[in-house]
Amino acid sequence: MLSVVVGTGRCGSTLVQELLARHPAVGFISGVDDKLPRLNLTGRLNGRLYRRSAPRPAGMTSLGHSRRLIERGRLRVAPSEAYRLLDRHVVAGWSRPCRDLLADDLTPFVAGRLREFFDRRIARQGCDILLQHVTGWPRTGFLRAAYPELRVVNVVRDGRAVANSWLQMGWWDGWRGPDNWLYGPLPDDLRADWEESGRSFPVLAALGWRMLMDAFVDARAAHPAAQWLDVRYEDLVAAPRAEVGRMLDFLGLDWSPEFQRGFDRYQFHTGRGAAYRDELTPAQLGGVERVLEKALAEWGY
Repeated sequence: MLSVVVGTGRCGSTLVQELLARHPAVGFISGVDDKLPRLNLTGRLNGRLYRRSAPRPAGMTSLGHSRRLIERGRLRVAPSEAYRLLDRHVVAGWSRPCRDLLADDLTPFVAGRLREFFDRRIARQGCDILLQHVTGWPRTGFLRAAYPELRVVNVVRDGRAVANSWLQMGWWDGWRGPDNWLYGPLPDDLRADWEESGRSFPVLAALGWRMLMDAFVDARAAHPAAQWLDVRYEDLVAAPRAEVGRMLDFLGLDWSPEFQRGFDRYQFHTGRGAAYRDELTPAQLGGVERVLEKALAEWGY
């Protein structure tokens, strides 16, 4: 079965993906597979290698020493979003669509390629669940059109923290403006908010989060309720045992002894939850909060 962990990016979805991949019934596409897309590797040993090593996912500090193969920024036998592979072997527009990919976007030709891509890896890895990581646009409608039983773990983080983090990332292309960035043009109401802010880049990052979260609301509404789970990053780091247990239950997985051993390797930290208050000026934060006031309240912030 195919399931996905989704999020806006810089929201804690990597933490969730890498945690859940510690379960012996879970398979995934690794960073090694993605860095060698021409080989179209199926990752037969991914889980075995990954679960024997101490991970170092974002937002956690490992109690052990990571092997070089799985350290962040290196060639990693650890879960990957697999953009190179999916662009090459499924559909070229997977990694950078200008809007969400919906069920109506899936052609019969691409549906066959998508099923072959994931089914081959499920069979080769012998896993109960192939867990794919998706950031940016949800793309869940597109995936569910090929996999009707698709289960979605949606990781949500405070939009102020996400916007602040995006501004610090080399891949964030908002500096080129919303006519040239990854997410396509801003809707008219959001563009008006950006112009009113004096074209503030922190405000643009916040509006990008808001636009993506609107897409997640639409995606959730189009998905069977029993197959969609929202998880707030802040709740996860505050009560990891309870939140991870909730995710395992949702995916139909038990809290196995092997998973417990992997879970025990980590310490969870909440220290950067409100770092945006120190890393943005009061004026910048005020602008961000003005455009996010309603959206933050809707998500419990």
